Amino acid sequence: MGTENPNVDHGKCDAQKEHWESVYSSNTDKFGTTPSEPAKITSTLLKKESKTSLIELGAGQGRDTLYFARSGFNVTALDYSHKGIEAINITATDQCLDDSIQTVQQDVRELLPFENDSFDACYSHMLYCMPLSKSELSKLSSEIYRILKPGGLNIFTTRNTKDPQYRTGLHRGEGLWEIDGGFIVHFLSKEDISKLCEDFEILQIDNFEEGMIPSLNEPKKLYIVVTRKPGL
Repeated sequence: MGTENPNVDHGKCDAQKEHWESVYSSNTDKFGTTPSEPAKITSTLLKKESKTSLIELGAGQGRDTLYFARSGFNVTALDYSHKGIEAINITATDQCLDDSIQTVQQDVRELLPFENDSFDACYSHMLYCMPLSKSELSKLSSEIYRILKPGGLNIFTTRNTKDPQYRTGLHRGEGLWEIDGGFIVHFLSKEDISKLCEDFEILQIDNFEEGMIPSLNEPKKLYIVVTRKPGL
């Protein structure tokens, strides 16, 4: 797994969890109800491969979780925010999706509480650009590999090193930068992704843009990454 970089500021990283708990407490619909474009892409891909079970890591308040359930998938939604998980459970009940959605409140820096070969796919939108060190991302990648079935897909997005906010603000170690408002972002290069996914078959690393950065009037630059666990 490698050693931890002593320059990574874990105090700042842990504080971000409190930030999201506060945000979700004050805004029960922070990101709206419309699914993200990566979720739509993921749904199409999984249906093409006849995959039915999916875990979403960093599910937030569940806009993509609920979309996957409405699209016919059995979804396990994991997030470290109590308020985020609470919002998913409430909406799942309101929309009669309880049978299709299971929720787990947990930090992805901990070992995932699932058996080996449990899921057809893993999905996460902008989890990899959260304040996680490379060592923590490597550990997470190994856990995702473990819980995926052979032939399973790991589909994730992350802000990349072409993003206009990369190398702005305060450097917090590795690719972590504290940008406007004290928010820490981990920007990843294609080389970083290749190393993190070295046990997987990398099917694609594509560029896309999402949302505007108000202070710069420029869009965020992201990668959408599709990898496969070997087997079958």
